[in-house]
Amino acid sequence: MAAGGSRRERRKRRERPGVSHCGRKPIAHYVLLSNFTDQGIRTIRDTQKRAEAFKEKASKSGVKIHTLLWTQGKYDVVVVAEAEDDIGATALGLSIASMGNIRTEMLRAFDSADMGKILAKMA
Repeated sequence: MAAGGSRRERRKRRERPGVSHCGRKPIAHYVLLSNFTDQGIRTIRDTQKRAEAFKEKASKSGVKIHTLLWTQGKYDVVVVAEAEDDIGATALGLSIASMGNIRTEMLRAFDSADMGKILAKMA
């Protein structure tokens, strides 16, 4: 018998809606585009400490931060993250925005596999 059960058992696991072939929920990707507020600029020397606190808060809320970058241009900070659902990601975004140091725009992002599913559903 193959690792992970019979072929039929593996197929059943793949076919369950909302559950990946590994038995876990699919992961959603997010891009957060942030700008410092006046308060955030006044306390800019604390930005690295705030970033570490943000990563800890994200981890506790089930959001994995892949990348956090300070940038030049239209946005001051860009974050790439993943979460199991929009609710956890949105709660994290609102939580950090409520501190008053940044304003954040959150974008739901799609990897190649998700984009393939989207294209397959097009009429």
